[in-house]
Amino acid sequence: MKVAVGLSGGVDSAVSALLLKAQGHEVVGITMKLWNGKYRGGTRDACFGKGEAEDIETAARFADRLGIPYHVYDCCAEYDRSIVAYFRDTYLSGFTPNPCVFCNRLMKFGLLPELARKSGLEFDKFATGHYARVVHNAETGRYELHRALDEGKDQSYFLYRLTQEQLGRQLFPMGGMTKSEVRSIARQHDLPMADKPDSQDFYSGDVSELLGAEDRAGDIVDLDGKVLGRHRGFWHYTVGQRKGLGIGGGTPYYVVSLEACRNEVVVGFEQDAVKTSLECTDLNWVGMAPPEPGMEIPCTLKVRSAGAPKGPASFSLLEDGRTIRARFPEGIAGIAPGQSAVFYSDTKVLAGGVIRRQP
Repeated sequence: MKVAVGLSGGVDSAVSALLLKAQGHEVVGITMKLWNGKYRGGTRDACFGKGEAEDIETAARFADRLGIPYHVYDCCAEYDRSIVAYFRDTYLSGFTPNPCVFCNRLMKFGLLPELARKSGLEFDKFATGHYARVVHNAETGRYELHRALDEGKDQSYFLYRLTQEQLGRQLFPMGGMTKSEVRSIARQHDLPMADKPDSQDFYSGDVSELLGAEDRAGDIVDLDGKVLGRHRGFWHYTVGQRKGLGIGGGTPYYVVSLEACRNEVVVGFEQDAVKTSLECTDLNWVGMAPPEPGMEIPCTLKVRSAGAPKGPASFSLLEDGRTIRARFPEGIAGIAPGQSAVFYSDTKVLAGGVIRRQP
């Protein structure tokens, strides 16, 4: 089988290519170039930043050592038009963006393999180093996305927007492995990225650089509208944030909402940050077809990438057919509109959407 592997310069994608070649597949490495030097960037290890040139060089050396072809595709303009613009517009509207989720569907699993095919590369499957699993359900005919064996490294939350077509041509060699096993294989083969730290950030610099917004002073207020302090722009904060608010006093405050139109940061106490329901739109149905409106589906859910799915919970599709309302009686703190809610049944991703409000 011919397999294109998305090489990032990191250990997971390198071991994916290594294993696929050892299994007898015809492997080619492909990488998308995103950094165009338009922004200042910084020193953090991130997907978008100055370190990309070094990552591409590392991937190229690895491909040469493995004896596989390697190609880099310039995706800078489209990345700026779609992902950076989405990030900027979402933040300045008072919501918290999730660029990695949309980058995966549009860029990494969309534009990159598309450009590779347009360039003349032929391949049957596309593989990456993500920690997730794809299972084809013969009974339903759907490709299902499941959590990885290594729950601490599972990335299914970031992948919930992949289409059935994308999942059907996808391989995740890391899905059934632990991170320690992956690093052990890399050390056994003396790979230079064996102990390279995982990239934890979207952008290597100060995200304010991407927003292009001048600081604008505003009020930090409590739920009654009492002014507790000042800030330099609501976009410097996110719902659920506790540290760095600059408003002292015994019981810690948490950001509970951002009011873009008034340039206000609204804070409350810990109990004020806990919600028991949410609504999300811009849905993607993964492991199931859309249910009948009003039907309650038991589930667990994640409202941020870190941690395990929480429950008990349930969700239902509203009559408009475009909105999910989820309920979780034990409550979840720090639900940020603009982030994604992803719904699970055991390890299977059922569906997901963008959080719009917490009724």
